[in-house]
Amino acid sequence: MLERFLFPGHMHYVFVKKLSGGEKRRLSLIRTLMLNPNFLILDEPTNDLDIITLNVLQEFIEEFEGCVIVISHDRYFMDNCVEHLFCFEGNGKVRDYYGTYTEYRNEIQENKYNQTETKAATEKALEAKPASKSSGNKLSYNEQREFEKIEKELPSLETEQVELSAKLTDNLSFEEMQKVTDRLSVISKTIDEYNLRWLELAEKMG
Repeated sequence: MLERFLFPGHMHYVFVKKLSGGEKRRLSLIRTLMLNPNFLILDEPTNDLDIITLNVLQEFIEEFEGCVIVISHDRYFMDNCVEHLFCFEGNGKVRDYYGTYTEYRNEIQENKYNQTETKAATEKALEAKPASKSSGNKLSYNEQREFEKIEKELPSLETEQVELSAKLTDNLSFEEMQKVTDRLSVISKTIDEYNLRWLELAEKMG
């Protein structure tokens, strides 16, 4: 387990007090997994673990035969580890959804598109005046531009995240590994912020 979670043989007898913060968190995770649990609860694991450890944890979860509950805003991590969602959609509504978060989000977008098309067709048929529309759930001009920006940039960020994560398995030098890890950290934080903001704006759209 130590070697699997990136503690090579020469570190097996190092005092805990000499470990870095990330190494201590990694060791704490190993101690939990060594208990051979059949049920794991991970609360925002991407906030507490470095990218390299997250990749190892992801591989472990894929092979884990028990039940795992993950609370996370990291869509990339969830898409690779989760197949059943409890989605908090606001106003006390929790949706039980079987599938990945990307599938859930795509379904929301498709439903909103269909609702918009239906509404537009109905308004056209009734010759409704624009002034009669309720503005309670509409986005402002700046919010609409922000929403479109997130929709445009998020896929490319996620693609870059996947590519950089794959690079971690290559035979990189320390400097190259540090550079990739730093960039992954920035991308993961940006994706988390974008996902949160996207949900806020999507909910406001009604």
